[in-house]
Amino acid sequence: MLITRMRSKECRELLVRLGFGRLACASNDRPYIVPIYFCYDRDRLYCFSTVGQKIMWMRQNPLVCVEADDLRAHDDWESVVVLGRYVEIPHGPEETKARDHVRSLLKKRPLWWQSGYTVSQVRRRSEPAAPVYYCILIERMTGLHASPDLSESRKRRAQSLTSKR
Repeated sequence: MLITRMRSKECRELLVRLGFGRLACASNDRPYIVPIYFCYDRDRLYCFSTVGQKIMWMRQNPLVCVEADDLRAHDDWESVVVLGRYVEIPHGPEETKARDHVRSLLKKRPLWWQSGYTVSQVRRRSEPAAPVYYCILIERMTGLHASPDLSESRKRRAQSLTSKR
């Protein structure tokens, strides 16, 4: 298997294509990681949630990490790691335009609202869920790409043919 570094453009293209990853945050020296849906736009990952542990922790400590990957085979994958900062988009009338922009990006993905909203409704059936729109400002991004090594592929193919005889 050959592992190569991805260029910045390749990392951004992967984030646009996937829109799903894992967000890591920390509070009181304790890590927490959860799956999230996001939309990449201009060096930001835009997200939606309802108030829960990850939002509370990110409000306390805005330094976060997001990992997204596309695994096609054990020797054919791409992975991007984003280091960034949580920024919540406030609910005030002066931020309506910003929230509308985030919502317009997220609406391009099916069921973009479901995970945060559904969990909130299961926990607190009587309360309406308060939506939280936020972004991760990308401060640093790295990516790796694994591809099959041709000599290894030939060896496996030869072994496969030999074992079939």
